[in-house]
Amino acid sequence: MKDLMKHIYVLAVFLTAAIPASPAKQQESIRWSGNEKVKESLCLKADLSLSYDSDALIGADNGLIYVGAGDNRGSRVEFISYENKEDVEIWPVLEGLKGAPFGTVYGGEAIVSGLPTEGTSSVVYLLNTASPDKGWKRAAVIPGVPRGYAAAAVQSNGTNPSLYVIGGISGADSTALTDGYSYDLILRRWVRIPCVFPENISAAMPSGANHLLLVGKDDKGGMVLYRFHTITSTITDAEPVTAGIDRIFSFVRAEGSYMTVICVGTDGKPVLVQGNILHPERSLGVINWVVIALYFLVLAGIGFYFARRQKNTNDYFKGGGRIPWWAAGLSLFGTALSAITFMAIPAKAFSTDWSYGLFNVGIVLVAPVIVFVFIPYFRKLNITTAYQYLEIRFNAAIRVLCSVAFIVFQVGRMGVVLFLPSIALNVVTGIDIFLCIGIMGLCSILYTMTGGIEAVVWTDAIQVIILLGGALFAVGYITMSIPGGFAEAISISAADGKFSLGSTGFDLQDSTMWTVLIAAFFTNLTTYGTDQSMVQRYLTTPSQSAAKKSVWTNALLTIPATIIFFLIGSLLYAYYKTFPESLSISINSADAVFPWYIFTELPAGVTGLLISGIFAAAMSTLSGSMNSAATAYIVDIYPRITRRGAGSLRAARFATCVTGLISLAFAFLMATWNIASLWDEFQKILGLILGSMGGLFMLGMLTRRANSGGAIIGIVVSILVQIFVARFHTLHLLLYTASGFVSCFVVGYAASYLFPDSNKRTITSNNNNI
Repeated sequence: MKDLMKHIYVLAVFLTAAIPASPAKQQESIRWSGNEKVKESLCLKADLSLSYDSDALIGADNGLIYVGAGDNRGSRVEFISYENKEDVEIWPVLEGLKGAPFGTVYGGEAIVSGLPTEGTSSVVYLLNTASPDKGWKRAAVIPGVPRGYAAAAVQSNGTNPSLYVIGGISGADSTALTDGYSYDLILRRWVRIPCVFPENISAAMPSGANHLLLVGKDDKGGMVLYRFHTITSTITDAEPVTAGIDRIFSFVRAEGSYMTVICVGTDGKPVLVQGNILHPERSLGVINWVVIALYFLVLAGIGFYFARRQKNTNDYFKGGGRIPWWAAGLSLFGTALSAITFMAIPAKAFSTDWSYGLFNVGIVLVAPVIVFVFIPYFRKLNITTAYQYLEIRFNAAIRVLCSVAFIVFQVGRMGVVLFLPSIALNVVTGIDIFLCIGIMGLCSILYTMTGGIEAVVWTDAIQVIILLGGALFAVGYITMSIPGGFAEAISISAADGKFSLGSTGFDLQDSTMWTVLIAAFFTNLTTYGTDQSMVQRYLTTPSQSAAKKSVWTNALLTIPATIIFFLIGSLLYAYYKTFPESLSISINSADAVFPWYIFTELPAGVTGLLISGIFAAAMSTLSGSMNSAATAYIVDIYPRITRRGAGSLRAARFATCVTGLISLAFAFLMATWNIASLWDEFQKILGLILGSMGGLFMLGMLTRRANSGGAIIGIVVSILVQIFVARFHTLHLLLYTASGFVSCFVVGYAASYLFPDSNKRTITSNNNNI
């Protein structure tokens, strides 16, 4: 056993270094080392204590797990580390397992099953590989007949990581099984996989975001490979690997695009077969680059054009009140639709269903509140930032706190809006990630800094047209690519429940229809009512009536746009279910499914236009965030630091440039240090404050009793409530904003009775009493 491990380790390392990268091809493929000449050179000559008929080897990141033949007491388990090949660790006996073992490793735990010593079902057992002395624990019972020698691996099912158990032999009569089950590791439930698998599949390895690579034997004793996609539940035809194989143990030592399979040849000798994933050539081509270049030249031209109209900060931040209502409405829509959304909505519909579509149309629910409550207050006070209202209604401390939280949040958000789309474009098209970040960031800084809010609004309008035009073209093109057209595509997606709006059960811990609707109302109310990047659009129009029309324009535009982008996801599902071989087996980002289609399937020129659409979605959000963060700083913070009153036009442009450069630097750091998870925590912390902001504004607008003392207590309690909810998962994460909103409003109002004279100021939206 020890000799086998030693030879496997040495040869796997040798192969990883020896097999060179091949020239990229048009289709993703795998080159194997399994020809006769190579196979003979890998034969191991050691005298091994390994039973090829009843033992199993499971590949782990740091070594190999050996599960030996069992008896009525259980199966012996051993482990050898790649770092310490001379010593075999004896792990606890796996009681309850009689034989035909199989398994995998995930999240620091060995997952093993096989034929049971008693009972009529196979049981999944877990062992902490870092602390094996704690012993095995029973995790779940596999549905169906007892099975052994199955292929097992953990991969995402589109929503959560899941354990996939495929094929194997029946414990009743040793016949080959062709079914499979997946076990959601979060929801802890089994689902039968709607797919008939080939016989004799023996090993599985996750690849990319949603693929499993399966290896098995054909009728002639050769090794073959299958590609199974966990979302579409499709399996490709067999791809021959090598001949002369008697049994396949498992995948081991998977590094990057390499994979190694432990086998036993027909001559009884162990064999290693290694493959290397070959990526197609990724180049946009001249035509696509020309389209992208023209797009950026237009944006730069808009910035320089409006730079001549900026005479003061009122022009720079509010456009001098010259923006038409329809352009402001398009800008509202463009600001809300980031590149992350442009990619994530089709990906969400592709992976799950339309349940989150209700979240997007939440603006329709809150539009009346924005139109009849928020806008009259903001327009009547003739303010520049939303947080000026908080000082008038409560006090300066609350204004500064909320303004600073907004600025920091927006700067960090801009970094993410730059970083995440750049990752997707990099893995799909091969464009350097730093080039993507630099192009989007610098161009956005250029036209936003020079042209102010007018340049932002008009570029938003152009970008929305590009986004929706490109999306509509994609709908038509995907439909024409599917045999049977639109009707067949709808039929395929509907048959698999892709148009479901979610469960109607009232469970606030799950993403049911009611959870999404409640979350949509409070999240959109907070965003459109208190976010400076939205509020600023209401202040750019000539009149209050025009501002209200801009909100209705955005609300009505959101409905068809949501349908279009969710429809793209459903059509992509139908397309890739029809042509599963076209899916990438190596791209790790689930959100890259739409960019992958754009790059690999659309004609030249159109690809460039849609890539420009991704840039447009990112830059629309960037420019809006940049200008609004600079506005909040110049109006709310700058006068308190310099004691010079409102900042000059030069100071405003400087602030815009600085916020843009900081966000650009943050995006570069995320790309260099891989600190995306750090941003997640950072966002959660700031979200605790921002989540309560909606309740704070409503507290001031709807009540006369509320005062600054009660408002501060409301904010603090709201933060504590959200920490509790997040810590103990009492609500679905979509409802965190709702919990912050409601707790701030209710507690703030009740606490205001404790401070009857605490700077209480009432403001009405329909008269001059302040």
